[in-house]
Amino acid sequence: MESEQPMDRLVCGDVGFGKTEVSMRAAFKAVCDSKQVAVLVPTTILAQQHYRTFRKRFAGFPVNVEYLNRFKSAKEQTATLAKVKDGKVDVLIGTHRLLGKDVAFKDLGLMIIDEEQKFGVAAKEKLKELKVNVDTLTLTATPIPRTLHFSLMGARDLSVINTAPPNRQPVHTELHGFNREIIAEAVNHELGRGGQVFFIHSRVKDIHDIAAMIEDVSPGARVCVAHGQMEGAALEDSMIRFIEGEYDVLVATSIIESGLDIANANTIIINNAHMFGLSDLHQMRGRVGRSNVKAFCYLLSPPLSVLSDDARKRLRTIEEYTDLGSGFQVAMRDLDIRGAGNLLGAEQSGFISEMGFEMYHKILDEAVRELKHEEFAGLYEDENDEDISSRDCQVEADFEMLIPSHYVTQVAERLALYSELSSIETEMQLKAFAEQLRDRFGKLPDAVLALLDTVRLKWAGKQIGLEKITLNDGRMRLYFPGDENAAVYHSDAFVKMMGNIATQPGKFSLKQTDKALIVNVSGVQNVFEALYVLEQLSIK
Repeated sequence: MESEQPMDRLVCGDVGFGKTEVSMRAAFKAVCDSKQVAVLVPTTILAQQHYRTFRKRFAGFPVNVEYLNRFKSAKEQTATLAKVKDGKVDVLIGTHRLLGKDVAFKDLGLMIIDEEQKFGVAAKEKLKELKVNVDTLTLTATPIPRTLHFSLMGARDLSVINTAPPNRQPVHTELHGFNREIIAEAVNHELGRGGQVFFIHSRVKDIHDIAAMIEDVSPGARVCVAHGQMEGAALEDSMIRFIEGEYDVLVATSIIESGLDIANANTIIINNAHMFGLSDLHQMRGRVGRSNVKAFCYLLSPPLSVLSDDARKRLRTIEEYTDLGSGFQVAMRDLDIRGAGNLLGAEQSGFISEMGFEMYHKILDEAVRELKHEEFAGLYEDENDEDISSRDCQVEADFEMLIPSHYVTQVAERLALYSELSSIETEMQLKAFAEQLRDRFGKLPDAVLALLDTVRLKWAGKQIGLEKITLNDGRMRLYFPGDENAAVYHSDAFVKMMGNIATQPGKFSLKQTDKALIVNVSGVQNVFEALYVLEQLSIK
């Protein structure tokens, strides 16, 4: 927050891991430096909860906290906006109302966006206008694929909260068809141990029928209803009375999924779970298990055989990832299922499947890298100017380099191992990977040893700026980028490499094409010799 460039940081922490605490500390720091803070939240209920939390936390300090949502009358909203404009409000908490044209701050210093995945791209475009020179803190348990990809490729900063609160237990998750007996058993078990139950039903038109069904299967249960079409006062009354324990079961739409913190509610039943997105399911499951009591989540859906492939994948994912801190893995799987979408357009997901994630990722990273080194070089002066490494270096060879099917028989297991190998970045990790293979599957075949050596060759090639290396018939070809503006061509290291090549005309020859500068190397029979050649080339 104290650097010259405005902060743009995504804080990814699982539900109940303390993202609100981080935001309150950041807000307090901003207010101490005489700046105003805007907290943008997706629902009126969450705005109310944050207002109470911030007021309670800042009670001993001269910090003025206000909120804007539809529960306030037009007259109250006008009065609040006037105080914000005059600088008399330090922290303003609100829903989409904060994005209105009549909202003006005297000196906004920090924008906090809670539950980022609930805001559409249109809302985020409005935010960009608001926060040109403002620090931004984005909080989410399951970022949408577009946002997650922004962070993974370095377009914005990312912090992950991995440590669970003490004594927290994972939520036990089960997938079932709609069954009155299962619902009755779940409700009665929770009420029997003195707890409360959430029942999520996405359709408002028959939500009261569901409430009546629960009263029928669990006589004596006190049931209330909450949904976004209710009058503000009635909705607030239902929620407060449920929080205070006057009701046992809250039948609600997904309005309760954002940030609601009720420690005594430890069973949640989600009807028509196949109609919700992955982040919605994970967020709603996060409403329970927020104390040291074992919590339960029941997902009710039609038989998996009648659902779409994506719906099946979502339900399997949410059932599989139940460990504490699994929100980040859920988001990564969502990125895998939906794709990353358009970087600058309005689409949050979709078209990427037509060209493949790897290709999209490569094109995008090259563009960002180019901008960093050219148009915005001044902003990245602190980065290593002599970094000539390429984004990726392909290795092609005329010998086998793979994990053979007779060595690892399961296809899914081989794919998982390839995926793990692609994420390895150091020699120590590579040796640990080889030891793990030896321990699990026995002595490493020659094809696997060649694969591991190829990874080392790929690293060496990337380090000196190569885009591709081929090994065929005792010859090696090294491909430098075709773009004459590539960083490698403007480095001292490249000049020294060319000098080393010039001293051995019998071994090296150069060829320039439209697509690449190619260095031909003769007398290279295997990966060891290839590694030695690259080592000799890069010696200064």
